[in-house]
Amino acid sequence: MTSSALLILQAKRKNFNPDVIFNFAFLVFISGIIGARIFYIIENLGYFANNPLEIIMLQHGGLSWFGGLISGVFAGLLYLKNRRLAIYKVLDLIVPYVALAQAIGRVGCLLNGCCFGKISNFGIYFPVHQSVRIPTQIYSSLVLILIFIFLRLLQERPHRDGEIFFTYLLLYSLKRFFIEFWRADNDIIFLGLTLFQLISLAVLFLSIFELTAIIKSKK
Repeated sequence: MTSSALLILQAKRKNFNPDVIFNFAFLVFISGIIGARIFYIIENLGYFANNPLEIIMLQHGGLSWFGGLISGVFAGLLYLKNRRLAIYKVLDLIVPYVALAQAIGRVGCLLNGCCFGKISNFGIYFPVHQSVRIPTQIYSSLVLILIFIFLRLLQERPHRDGEIFFTYLLLYSLKRFFIEFWRADNDIIFLGLTLFQLISLAVLFLSIFELTAIIKSKK
C-alpha cells in the first residue's frame, strides 16, 4: 500500500493518468505474484507433490522474484501496448516503487523464515529453523531501500527512456548475486553457483548491454 500510494503521487507529479498507472501496477502485482509462486513451485516440485495443499499457502512464504519479473513484465507490456502508452516511460516511473515494495516484502520473509541464510554464530535465531542464521532478509531489505533511493534520485534528473528500468535490473541482479552466497535455501548447480546467481548474471549482462546502448544514444 505504501509503495502504491507513493507511486500514484509521483504519477500525478509527472502528468500520468493515476487511474491508468494504478491499474497497471495492480495488474503487474497480481501477475507477478502468480508467476513468482509458479516458479517457486517448479523449483520445489518434489516438496509440493508430497504436500499439494501447500501450493495455496502463501502465508508460509515461497515466491521467486525472477518468476514474478517474467510474468509481471509480460502482463505489463500487454497492458501498455493495449493502452498505447510509452513502455519505458511507464517502467521508469514504476520501478523505484517496485524496489520499495520488495524491501517491505522482505520483512514478511524475515517473519516467515523463508529466504533464509546459512547457519552462523552471528545472526538471528529463527524458531522455524531452530538455529541462528545470517539474516539475509534484513540485508536484502536494506540494499533494496538504497536502490529505491538511488532510483528516485535518478528520476529527478534528466534521463533517457529505459535508463531507470535497466539500472534497477542491474542493481537488483548484483544484489541478488552476492546475497545468494549467504543464503542456504538454494542448491549449487554449476561452477559453485546457484540457479539464481546464473540468472542474475544473465540479467546483469542484459542490463549492461541495454544501458550502454542508451548512453550511446545520447551522443
